[in-house]
Amino acid sequence: MKTAVSIPDPIFEAADRLARRRKISRSQLYAEALAALLARESGDDVTARLDAIYTDIDSTLDAVVVAAQSAALREEW
Repeated sequence: MKTAVSIPDPIFEAADRLARRRKISRSQLYAEALAALLARESGDDVTARLDAIYTDIDSTLDAVVVAAQSAALREEW
């Protein structure tokens, strides 16, 4: 998809240098950067939803489970 965007000169110039250094097109650089931002933002959304769920639910581990996990971590494999 072709699109036109306005980018401040210093960001454009830095991106252009980075694309040349990585030997990729500016289009590829922008696509990778946007994909990384979208992935990071979607991760934040998942975290926010889980935080909302566990606000009302006690997620404390049972003492027996904690003891079993601790014992298992001390065992040699």
